[in-house]
Amino acid sequence: MRTVRAKGWFLISTLRDVLPIARHCKDKERIQRWEAHIESLKAALEKDGWDGEWYRRGYFDDGAPLGSKKSDECKIDSIAQSWSVISGYGDPARSTQAMHSVATHLVDDDVDIIKLFTPPFNKTRHDPGYIKSYPVGVRENGGQYTHAATWAVLAMAKLGDADEAYRWFKKLNPVNHSLTLEKAEFYRVEPYVVAADVYSVDPMRGRGGWTWYTGSAGWLYRVATEGILGISRRNDRLFVDPALPSEWNGFSFVLRNGEARYTIEVKPVAKGSKRITVNGKKLAKAENGIPLVTTGQHKVIVEVPLS
Repeated sequence: MRTVRAKGWFLISTLRDVLPIARHCKDKERIQRWEAHIESLKAALEKDGWDGEWYRRGYFDDGAPLGSKKSDECKIDSIAQSWSVISGYGDPARSTQAMHSVATHLVDDDVDIIKLFTPPFNKTRHDPGYIKSYPVGVRENGGQYTHAATWAVLAMAKLGDADEAYRWFKKLNPVNHSLTLEKAEFYRVEPYVVAADVYSVDPMRGRGGWTWYTGSAGWLYRVATEGILGISRRNDRLFVDPALPSEWNGFSFVLRNGEARYTIEVKPVAKGSKRITVNGKKLAKAENGIPLVTTGQHKVIVEVPLS
């Protein structure tokens, strides 16, 4: 079985991220080869990976699609949809439609989970590999596989749908699965650490699986800081590009850089363009980020229009 579609978007993302290294090294041969492969891979993904309302997960060796309306099981998989957005190379209209399909088919509001795919593998004649060895609705076999769920939240944030991204993020917050005694008794695992998976099929639908899972925890942290709060750093510049939920009135944080202390306040504005002031002085180009120095006390105000 070949699951090339989800991996295709990820490969594009990887090549995109390492291209600057090749450019810095003036490695013309790799630059040309990688740029060409990105374009050919994108064309292949759009031509053979699009299923009408979402991207397919891949194909079996006999040519049968996986993650397609034509599939008997695993009709839609979240990873291909999310990474079409995260890579930045998916057709914008298709990627938006694909994430709407994730919302329709994979987000379970009754038990607050985001499934990896649906329906789970059970009786299909095709062999999808080791994931079919898991019980129906457990871990990668159609449960909430939290790695993938965090990527779905990040994709929604990148699309600019801040309210939906935050709504999905709250589903992944383990605390929210134990807010009442009844919910805690059913969730059954620790509400203060991230679970690798949550089951999706009755009678265990909504029950936590493998906890203390550092990979999913790390991604959930990144989605919170980089996706929703929009905080990132490139070399000596700080960027703040949040996906602010409409229910928020902003947020603030402190950044230490060497001996310098930056107090950053983020405020939503109803209209206009992004505006950044550093120690009372407006930056000429907000999109270029906040220049960082290593000494002094600095007050930064970031005004961002609501999505």
